[in-house]
Formats: sequence, C-alpha cells, structure tokens
Amino acid sequence: MAICHRRPWLAGLCFATMGDPVQLKDEGNKHFQEENIDKAIECYTSAIKVCKDNKLLAVIHRNRSACYLKKESYANAASDASKAIDVDAADIKALYRRCQALEKLGKLDMAFKDVQRCATIEPKNKTFLETLRRLGAEIQAKLKTSFSTDSRVQNMFDILLDEEMDKDTKEKAANNLIVLSREDAGAERLFQNNGVPLLLDMIGTGKLEMVLAAVRTLSGMCTGHKARAMAIVNMVGVDKICSIMALDNEEIALATCNLFQCINDSLTGADSREYGKEASLVLDTSKDLKTILLALLEMIANAKVSGHGRDQALNLLTRNVPRKDKKDKDHSRTLFTIDHGLKKILKVCGQVSELPDQLLMTDNTQLIASVLLNKLYDDLKCDPERDNFRDICDEYVKSKIDPNNMDKTLHAINTISGLLQGPFDVGNTLVGRQGIMEMMVALCGSEREVDQMVAVEALIHSSTKMSRASFIITNGVSLLKDIYKKTKNEKIKIRALVGLCKLGSAGGDDYGLRQFAEGSTEKLAKQCRKWLCNPQIDTKTRKWAIEGLAYLTNDADVKDDFVEDELAMKAMFELAKSRDKTILYAVACTLVNCTNCYEKKEIIPELVQLAKFSKQHVPEQHPKDKKDFIDRRVKRLLNAGVISALAVMVKADNSILTDQTREMLARVFLALSDDPKDRGTIVAQGGGKALIPLGLEGTDAGKVKASHVLAKIAAVSNPEIAFPGERMYEVVRPLVRLLHTDRDGSQNFEALKGLTNLAAYSEKLRVKIVKEKALPEIENHMFEENEKIRLAATECMCNLVSCKEVQERYLEDGNDKLKLLVLLCGEDDDSLQIAAAGALAMLTAAQKKLCFKMSQVTAQWLEILQRLCLHTNPRVQHRGIVIVYNMLNSDNNELAKKLIESEILEILTVVGKAADNPKRQEPIEAARSCLITAMDLGLIKPLTSSS
Repeated sequence: MAICHRRPWLAGLCFATMGDPVQLKDEGNKHFQEENIDKAIECYTSAIKVCKDNKLLAVIHRNRSACYLKKESYANAASDASKAIDVDAADIKALYRRCQALEKLGKLDMAFKDVQRCATIEPKNKTFLETLRRLGAEIQAKLKTSFSTDSRVQNMFDILLDEEMDKDTKEKAANNLIVLSREDAGAERLFQNNGVPLLLDMIGTGKLEMVLAAVRTLSGMCTGHKARAMAIVNMVGVDKICSIMALDNEEIALATCNLFQCINDSLTGADSREYGKEASLVLDTSKDLKTILLALLEMIANAKVSGHGRDQALNLLTRNVPRKDKKDKDHSRTLFTIDHGLKKILKVCGQVSELPDQLLMTDNTQLIASVLLNKLYDDLKCDPERDNFRDICDEYVKSKIDPNNMDKTLHAINTISGLLQGPFDVGNTLVGRQGIMEMMVALCGSEREVDQMVAVEALIHSSTKMSRASFIITNGVSLLKDIYKKTKNEKIKIRALVGLCKLGSAGGDDYGLRQFAEGSTEKLAKQCRKWLCNPQIDTKTRKWAIEGLAYLTNDADVKDDFVEDELAMKAMFELAKSRDKTILYAVACTLVNCTNCYEKKEIIPELVQLAKFSKQHVPEQHPKDKKDFIDRRVKRLLNAGVISALAVMVKADNSILTDQTREMLARVFLALSDDPKDRGTIVAQGGGKALIPLGLEGTDAGKVKASHVLAKIAAVSNPEIAFPGERMYEVVRPLVRLLHTDRDGSQNFEALKGLTNLAAYSEKLRVKIVKEKALPEIENHMFEENEKIRLAATECMCNLVSCKEVQERYLEDGNDKLKLLVLLCGEDDDSLQIAAAGALAMLTAAQKKLCFKMSQVTAQWLEILQRLCLHTNPRVQHRGIVIVYNMLNSDNNELAKKLIESEILEILTVVGKAADNPKRQEPIEAARSCLITAMDLGLIKPLTSSS
C-alpha cells in the first residue's frame, strides 16, 4: 500500500493488470488494432487469468485466437476458439477462426464442419459460402489422393521386393517412395501402412539400391515430425541404424548419417515445423538422444566399423554435440562426450595405418577426429573443465608410451599429432612434457621407416610456435636433412622436406627473418613442385608437397616461381577437387600467401623509427610483395582455373571445411575479385554460387569478406546468371549485413550497388530486401557525407519505392523520409537528382496522399520542383515534370491550383511548345500531358485564335 500511495500511477497499473479483465481486454483490443500482436496476447492472457465471467472469458479467448492466427500459431488459435465455442456454440467469429486455424493445420474435414455451421447461421455470407465450396473441393481431392496413395504405396513395395522385376522399374519405384516420404501426408501414409517393417525387409536384402532407397525413405519419414521420428527409432533400433552406417560403402554411410541427422533435428526441435496434433503432445526425447550419442561414441573406436562409417559417426558428433551458439548455457552434451568418448576419439587420432591391427579409416578420418577434439575443447566454459580435458589427454598419452613396445609409443606420438591439428594448446602442452620432444627427435633416427614417418609428422605439427621451431632448428634440422638425403622411401623423404619447409618459413613473410640461406627456400619449393606434378606418386604423398608449399609461399620469390609454373598450379587444383579433403587447409594457405590476402598489421612510421632507434627488429617487405606483383599473380591464378577449384572446396563437409578454412577461402575470393574485369570470370566458373555459403557461415571476418565479394559481383552482373534459381534470394542477407555502420565505406558502397541491381530485377527480390530489414540502413546511408555512398543509397531506394511496404513507410507521419528525398532533388549532382526525383516520381504516382505531403515537408519544395523542371539534363527534367503531372492528378484541387499559379505553368508551356526532339522527347511529352490535365481541371483555357 505504501508504494501505491507514493506512486499513484503504479497503483493504477497494478489494478489494470491484476484485477480488471474488461480493462485488460480493451487494452488488448487497442494493441490488436495497432498491429502490436505480442502486446495484445499479453493483455488477453492476463485478462484470462483473472476473469470469472464465462461469457467475457469466451470473448477474450476468441480475441486471442485472432492474435494467434496473425502470429501463424494455428494450434493455439484453434484451442482458444474451441474454448469460446464451448461457452456459445453459435459464436460465429470463433467458429470461423477455428475453421481458418484447422485448415492451416491440415484438418480439412473439421474445418469444413465449422464453416458449414457458419453458413447455416448466416446463409447469405459470401465469405462462408466461398470457403465452404473451396474446402469441399480440397477434401474431395485429398480423399482421391489418399485412396490412390494407399494402393500406390503397396504397389511400390510389391515391385521393390519382387525378385523378378526389372532394374529400371525397381529404380523408379524406389525414387517414388523417397519422393512420397518427403511430403508429410505421404510420410504418414507410409508409416500407417506398415511401411517401416517393409523398409526393413528392403534393407535385409543387402542390395545397394534397396538399402539406399529404404534409408532415404526413412529420412523423409523422420524429417520434422518428432512423434514419428521417435516411433521409427524404437521400431528400427539405434543399433540397427549404426550397423547400416558401419557398412563399407560411402553412399550408404552418407545416407544413414543423413537419417541420424533428420532424427536428431526432429527430436531436439532444430526442425521446428508445426504438425497439428503433435503440438499438444509432450514427448520426452532425452532417452533416445542419449542412446544415439552413446551408440555413435561406441562406433568411432569399433574395429568392425568401416572407414566411411567412422567418418560419418565423427561428423555427426561434430555437428550435434558442441553448442552452435555460445550464448546457450547448456553444454552438457559436450561434457558427457568428453567423459564417455574422449579416449575413443584419441584412439582414432593415434592410429598408424602402416602398423598391423589398426582401425579402418579413410584419408579424412584423423583430420575429422582432430576437428571434433578442437570443437569440444572450444565449447568448454571454464579452466577446471579445460584442465580435465588436458588431464584425460595426458593420462591417455602416458598410458601408451612404452620403451619396450615401439608400436604403442608411435600411437602416443601420433595422438599428439592429432591434438596439435585440433586443440593446439593441449597438444603443445603435451609436447612440452619432459622427454616428448627428445623422443620425437630420437625416433627420426630410428631404422624403422614407420618410426621416422610418424616422428617427422609430429615434428612438423609441433613446430608451429616459434619457440618450438627454434628448438627444432637447433636440434632437428641436420637430422631432417640427413633423413631427406639418405632415405629411399618417397613418403619419408617428402615429409622430411615439409619439415624443412616449415622451419624455413618460421619467420612468415618478414624478409628480415629468413631462417635459411638465400636460395634455400626456392630449392625446397622446386622439389615440392616436382613431386606435386608427378602423377606416379600417390595422392596422400603428393598432398605433403602442397603442405610444403603452404609454408614456403610465405617467401615472395617462391610465390612468383609457383604461379609461373602452370603445371604445378593445375596439379594443386586437381588435388583440391579430389576425395582427400585433408588437403583443403594447405591449398587455402598457399592461395592466401600467393594473393597476399592474409591479415596485415598496420605499420606506423613513428613506431618503426622508434624500433630502429632501440635496435629492435623491424618487419621488412619483400620487393615482390608489392601491388603490381600481387596483381600479376592473381591473373595467373585465374587463368589456371583457381575458381573451379575453390567452388569444389567450398562444398566439402563442414567437419573438414573449418571456419578458419572458410575465412581463408573468402579472403582469396576477395583478392581475386579486386579487378572488376575479373568478376565475369569468377561468375562463369561458378564463383557466385560458391560464395553464398561462405557469406552465411563461418567466422565474422570470413562472412564479411565473402559478402563483400558477393556485393562486388551483384553490382555488375545479371542476377539470373550470377546467382541462378533461388540463390539470388539467398544473396540478399549477406549484402544487407554489409550495410551496418560498423562496416567500412567500400563495403557499404558495394553492398548498396549490389542491392540496387537486385532491386531492379523483380518485385519478389524487392520484398525480400525489405523483409531482411534493409530499409533503415539504406535510409541512414542517404544522410551520408560521402557522396558516392549517399548516391548509391538513393539509387537503391529509387529501385525499392515501387514496393508497397516502402510506400507505407513514406506515408507514415513523424519522420523526415519524404523531406530528405525532396532536399536531395535540390543538390547539384545530376546522378543524385535523377535517383531522388525518380523515387519521388514513382511515390507520387503510386500514393496520391504523398503529393500533398510533399508540399508540406519543406518550404523549398516548389523552388526545388521548378529547378528540376528547368534542368538542362533531360533525364532530371523528365522526372521533375512527371512529379508535377502526378500532383495535378492527385485529386487535390488546391495543390493543383497552387502549381498552376506558380512559375511552373510558364515552364511547362515553354517545354511543351518546343519542337519534337529525340534527345528531349520524354520531358516534352510529359509537359504536354501536364498542360492537357490542367485544361481538363479548368485551371487553364486553350488559346483561341482571333477571326
């Protein structure tokens, strides 16, 4: 009570929210009329909690039902309407709202009954009669489809399980089954008609085509439907699905991985489609999700699982265990995986394929495991959790080091290599343990080739930090050189060479920190290129040649030599397109180095002088790292077909194409698109399509750079060619992100130019731009001091004003949007005047109210309009006269009279009487139309010649 006495307004609020349902209902109605649906729902919900009157309660439920319809929450809308109907069975508004909701939920028969009752109460209501007719027709069509679907389903299974049926017929039936499962009605029919047991029979045949068709059909049935997905998991069994994924067939493993992903998305709610009845069911999916997680962890270290199956199990863990958004507080899946599966993942990392009794793996398996380790470690929140992760790794490695069993020791060293490629800090800590680095160096001198190979790889991965590199330069360079010269095994020789390459590039692109003598790095690079171009050497070994170039291309001499060697470039691009995706990072590094698009520290001259004075090292730029050399390298890369290689690399699985690699590819694309003449080449070779995923996923810096390239391409290309099909709509979001004021001016400018081009293409694209909330950003840029950005923003707005949503913003009161356009028409820049006047001409043609509003926003409007109509540029003049024409036709006699009484009439007369002139015909015709309209309005009279 004391609070209410001190603050009377609070007392009123308490009364409204706690005790007066009528007042709350009225408040909700007000919010609903203002289109503030969320506030309206809040008010109605509060009213329902305190309302005791059943009739009033029915009205409130009916009103909230209308809100839920607006929000497209159809299950809630139907529920509220039903509560109103329970009180008054003849409540026609509630009946029709429930009918609308039920129709959207696919319950056509129930919706038909409701609208039938509405039509009985109001038999002359055209809306009810039309809905009744339409729903009747839809129900008939659905029944027809339903009966035919049941027979089709059975027929398809009969064909597939018939041993004597020909292959083409079976293939067609399998494809039809998959297509049917992707529609909810079809999936439900399959499920209800004994589909799952029949699909298991297909899997039981063991035939590739049958197993693939069955798995893909199950994926369709599980997609977006939690209850059905749970039922299928329990009918088929998680172990059975794992056993299918464990088969030694890449297609089957990938299809089964997709099935698991569909199940996971449905059970976790990641696929949040609404399916009517299911919305009211409360399903506990935690047990099934835990079973799946444990089964996948069991698979990754199971000796019976194929390499492809192991890859997909690791991929599923990578995608679904770590949090996608760090703001989400729940990371229990990560902690559970570390407790129950970290040692199993480390076991995969430690495998040495040259030794006996190793797990089956593909070329990509160990890299995928390293990526998973990195994502799990990144997902941890605090030091105790990270300490636990390190302790488990440390304990595992220690348990494998055995002086009497060299194979076990190699497993430990290879595990450290896996950690160095994943959570580097953890691997680096283990390398720093007493004796580990010395053991690596000692193994390099072993007589067994496998020992040398594993040790050299570990040295390569551990020398990333300068402190480690210094240790190895002191202790290991002579050893690596010795191995390189003496070994006859090409696999070891190339790894030793890469070790030397990495140590030789430890100073990065700093010309003053070269580790080896002048010319040594070029010799190493030449040998790498020689191996790279040798098709006799296996892909895995040639991959190491690219690893060497990734380090050596920090040296500008090596970069220049590499781009001069077209065969080496093409060999690298072909390898980038191969199945071995572990190569992607090395290729990306090499391309980043060749195009000099890595992050560069800004060099402040004053600090350089200070460093020299204090005898500190100052980074030096190589003469061949200047712009003209970089441009030449870019041209050579483009001519060698780099874009087609990049387009293939972008399609790699997310578990291998890490966010860091994505960012590097985006940097390369940005460097390649610097010259506008090269953008056509990028589009022609599929670069436009490849850039869209880079603009939507990855690091913030990577997304910005990819979006910048998309903007550059969108600004100068036909959207249909650059981004065919639905892709042109996907381009909008990355471009809109570039409009934010925290982006630099060139990014803002290119994005505006790109959106201008897209907005000119179709109404659907204009609507998409508006939906992505681009308008406030574009309007902000129209106030820019930078003339280029202001012009680009105004041109973009000019192309958007034909969109109804944009016109409504200009009709709103309390803003200066229209005033800004009028004032921009008064600027001295012809291009800016064309854009601003063009926007005004279209706005005043579409919305007559804006004609009068334009005369109210600024006292200078008439003077500006006169200047437009007198302009020497016919394009500006034409737009000005069209605005006058629109104002004369605005049904506002006072406004029309004011125009004719001003100097506008004289201007129109002079322009209209001018002789026909092809260069100025548009403004002449427009002026004549204005004069005819003025005569029709009785504002002027035609001159009559005296007799």
